Amino acid sequence: MSIVVDFRDVVAVAGSFPVLTGVDVRIDAGELVLLSGANGAGKTSLLRACAGLQPVSAGSAEVLGYDLRVDRRAPRRYIGLLGHENCLYRDLRVREHIEFRASVAGLKMSDASDSLARVGLDDRLWSAPVAALSAGQRRKLAIASIIVSRPRLWLLDEPHAALDSEGRLTMNSIMEEVASLGATVVFASHDKELSEQLASRVITMSNGRLTEDSGAS
Repeated sequence: MSIVVDFRDVVAVAGSFPVLTGVDVRIDAGELVLLSGANGAGKTSLLRACAGLQPVSAGSAEVLGYDLRVDRRAPRRYIGLLGHENCLYRDLRVREHIEFRASVAGLKMSDASDSLARVGLDDRLWSAPVAALSAGQRRKLAIASIIVSRPRLWLLDEPHAALDSEGRLTMNSIMEEVASLGATVVFASHDKELSEQLASRVITMSNGRLTEDSGAS
């Protein structure tokens, strides 16, 4: 099984504040990993470091075989990142937005429609401006945008946020599906009960460190 994330004694600093301190973790292809911990534990910082957005100042950090201390941008084309902000093109209509994302990924327009249907975004909304969507609808569009990109590594920060109960179950089904196809999913969630039922592995963090890893050997 190929290694997707390989961090050894990783330290990361935001300003003058250490957000990751001595993180050791290895995540393999096809794993579905939950990051657990209180606010400020370092979950978002770890996701951002994996995405190459948070610079690593010490230690060894490789993602998808790329050394992040040499080039943080190289693996990004293989990564789907869902943050607290949905990062949508709000001046486009829903269908325009997803078709643009499909074209960037070199996929067919039918793939764009399929991704919208997969997240349960009603086709009556496809001609609506992104800015007119509700918070839950925008979250679904952001998830559809990742689906259509077909990333090898999914990094999801609170993927259930703003979703109703049906949307949360759909999100879990999507994560299970892509992991079964060989993609790696790493997500942080406060929906502990729902997430622990889903995850194949739980990593607990506190003060920028890993305190427990159910998949550690």
